[in-house]
Amino acid sequence: MHINPKEHINIVWLKRDLRLHDNEAVFNALQSKNPVLLVYVFENSLKEDDHYSERHWNFIKQSLKDINKQLAIFNTKVLAVSSEVIKTFSTLQQFWKIDTVFSHQETGIKITYDRDRAFKVFCKNNLISWKENSNNGIFRGLKNRDSWREDCESYMNGTQFKFNPDSNDFVSLTTISEVEKVFTLESLETEKNTNFQEGGSIIAEKYLHSFFYQGRYKNYSFHISKPELARKGCSRLSPYLAWGNLSVRQVWQYAIAFRANSDNKKQIDAFTSRLNWQVHFVQKFEMEEIMEFESINKGYHILKKKISLGYQDAWKDGKTGYPLVDACMRCLKETGYINFRMRAMVVSFFTHNLWQPWQAASAYLSSLFLDFEPGIHFPQLQMQAGETGINMLRIYNPIKNSMLHDPEGVFIKKWVPELQNVPVPFIHEPYKMTTLDQKFNNVVLGEDYPFPIVDMQVTRKKASDALWKMKDDALVKKESYRILKTHTLPNRKKLE
Repeated sequence: MHINPKEHINIVWLKRDLRLHDNEAVFNALQSKNPVLLVYVFENSLKEDDHYSERHWNFIKQSLKDINKQLAIFNTKVLAVSSEVIKTFSTLQQFWKIDTVFSHQETGIKITYDRDRAFKVFCKNNLISWKENSNNGIFRGLKNRDSWREDCESYMNGTQFKFNPDSNDFVSLTTISEVEKVFTLESLETEKNTNFQEGGSIIAEKYLHSFFYQGRYKNYSFHISKPELARKGCSRLSPYLAWGNLSVRQVWQYAIAFRANSDNKKQIDAFTSRLNWQVHFVQKFEMEEIMEFESINKGYHILKKKISLGYQDAWKDGKTGYPLVDACMRCLKETGYINFRMRAMVVSFFTHNLWQPWQAASAYLSSLFLDFEPGIHFPQLQMQAGETGINMLRIYNPIKNSMLHDPEGVFIKKWVPELQNVPVPFIHEPYKMTTLDQKFNNVVLGEDYPFPIVDMQVTRKKASDALWKMKDDALVKKESYRILKTHTLPNRKKLE
């Protein structure tokens, strides 16, 4: 092994910041005098966690391959290993003196937060400096939002961190190849699957460019709620933001620059408002990580729901008897994406009509969402379940949404092919077909497609009555006040 054990290096620990440009950890590491090694650890503990699935790891691998293509001219690459973080860094210490580790503060699930706390102790015990930077306008340790708006705006309008290194700034490919011999490496090869968006900053920038310069943004507010049209009418940048192929600041500044010469500023404003919304909710989760497990409003902790694995399985498999719900669940399973309104609807159906706890849907949905972002996922689950105490109770009607947003049943027939011969008058409510209708349309309810597993009107009323009653609970009210006081921005009467 041709490595001087006394050589000092710095390491960039890549997590959910899989990009080189506007990556503060990379930028800061390159300002130092030591050679820089970029490391990504495919943590076995995360691979086994129910929130993650193969689609996530494939996206990450594609993102790392993209980074390696950009690094090739600098004679280096990312060291990608299958292990645990502390074990990985312990092994690396055999070859170098690690002076500083650079990374961002990750707003993740408990397992990653616990890992970071353990890593902090490891660094202290091994005389390693660990420099974490804030990420995407999210600030750790806040008790309220008194100065958050100004700090976030300062970040969004700030100068992006440029990636402009020299070849001798990095640990070389030859040296990395030697080090790789002692690790279990993670192959970055993935099978081609056109159902899923491909990871990487280069692909992300193509989506960003096409959204604006190919005019997709012009239909943004018109198509955002449509399950089929949203697939092109929305930016589709969410996985690239979730895994850090782009920073929120990159997207924000790109949109603002484009807006200056656009004659359709209203659509761009609708888009940028949702970027603000994204940052707001991630900050909310950063400040109240209990949301991974329990309702942010402690008054709802007494809410008990009877578990029905039968209901849950029917929902997961897209066999509830409500076509739009089923189409959404099947589409999500196959592609990793459905638009926001449909996400809200399937959660509403699960928590209200099926009266199941949101916690029972959490890991399954996150494993399907290609753009799984903890800071969005958990607050939104609770909001759609009606357990925050500060938001309007919304119980989505899947029939009404089906008729309004998929009137011809195009999306339904695409993902529920057993209904492809059903005419429009029945496509939203196939259970209204007579036996003769079923025979004529070549579908037998109860065999080819299920009858509704619940009565939507009855279950809606039951859920509405129960949740509205809880809003009057003393603890719910007390917690609602606390939540508003903590998360409401100055000079605003309401948060969301």
